[in-house]
Amino acid sequence: MTLLYIGSLLFGGTHLFGILFPGLRDSFRAQMGEKRWKTLFGLVSLAGLALMIAGFIQARAAPDVIYDGLPGLKHLTMLMVLLAFILIGASHGKGYLKKWLHNPMSIGIVLWSAGHLLVNGRRADIWLFGAFLVVGLADIVMSEIRGKRPEYIPRVRSDVLAVVIGIVLYAAFLFGFHPYVLGIPVV
Repeated sequence: MTLLYIGSLLFGGTHLFGILFPGLRDSFRAQMGEKRWKTLFGLVSLAGLALMIAGFIQARAAPDVIYDGLPGLKHLTMLMVLLAFILIGASHGKGYLKKWLHNPMSIGIVLWSAGHLLVNGRRADIWLFGAFLVVGLADIVMSEIRGKRPEYIPRVRSDVLAVVIGIVLYAAFLFGFHPYVLGIPVV
């Protein structure tokens, strides 16, 4: 669990720093230069994510159940994850979904993590999905407080691509990644 804790702090900390202290983040970015700042941020985030995954895999061997997941909500979780993938796809385009939701990436991360927390109650699950949930919620709240809005003319094509890409990624994770990489079949 130690790797999971350290990874959560690294990944969550780097993201929360930028979300909660944008002036300080921008000051560091200006001092270091855009390219060096992004490289450092990316490397620390990637290291945190790698440690989270390694710690999560280690922790699966010793189930430390905090609460029983709600198995009756498995289908709701699957729907939340499908919507999450579509919203994450929408965050990369210039469609109506992004214009309307303002922050589809973070909303997708919140749906994905909250859905997993509904049906998984082990300590490792809570740390992994909880870290993403906190970062996603913080980003949504702070973006709304700051009035952060995407400015562009929306295109339906972007929304159609987001739905198609979201469904393809969802299927890949559902039928490939989850059962064969994680060893946790969903269906």
